Amino acid sequence: MYQDNISFAGAGKVAEALCKELFHAGFRIDMVSSETELSGKPLADVCKARWSSDLQFPDSTKIIIVAVPDHRLKSILDTIKCAPCTLVVHTAGSLGLDIFPEHIKQKGVFYPLQTFSKKRKVRFIDLPFLLESSDDESSEILKSLAESIGGDVHFVDTERRRLLHLAAVFVCNFTNHMLTEGKKVASKAGYSFEILEPLLKETISKAVETGPENSQTGPAVRHDQNTIEKHMELLSFSTDLQRIYNEMTQSIIEYYKYKN
Repeated sequence: MYQDNISFAGAGKVAEALCKELFHAGFRIDMVSSETELSGKPLADVCKARWSSDLQFPDSTKIIIVAVPDHRLKSILDTIKCAPCTLVVHTAGSLGLDIFPEHIKQKGVFYPLQTFSKKRKVRFIDLPFLLESSDDESSEILKSLAESIGGDVHFVDTERRRLLHLAAVFVCNFTNHMLTEGKKVASKAGYSFEILEPLLKETISKAVETGPENSQTGPAVRHDQNTIEKHMELLSFSTDLQRIYNEMTQSIIEYYKYKN
């Protein structure tokens, strides 16, 4: 197992999850760098590391994992100071190696294909890690690092990783927003979100087992215009939800018209 020291730039959700997981896997965490002590020091303390607001990393650090919002990534990478042999990687799904400044020679992408939230422990066993690097040595280091915490390694170039990141937006972010809207509609009937839980679990399970394209049910795929019109009437309290419902319905109708 790769065991050289690791430091982090960033102390948000992704940084916290990776830092704790690597620490518990036996890696030494040298330093956690973040803008404020409030965000970074608790994480550093848990992982027995030093906290700093500076981006000057010790020579003992062999890997720096930069886990910050995409809009801040370039400025952070431009500011990092480290030993010439240090491998610097970022965790962004939609950005590639071209965002690194020239002075960083060993570089890579260490992107876990997962959603992370505070106070939720993510299972890393079989979690896809989409990796890219500047050289073979860095590739081997990142592969070993991901596998040491149970990750499922995929070497993916920037364009394919961007597409997978986009796919993740559809299946995670957009789906979660639909759940939020579904919760809102259920509350109109006087029920909590929990009544939808068995339906949600079966929907996801069926999509994984048989393929989502083979699992579609509901009035749109049946061309049940009467039910669709009644649903639109029920949504009269929200023009936004009417618009979403109509667009999703038409998309389903069009997809299965060509599929069938």
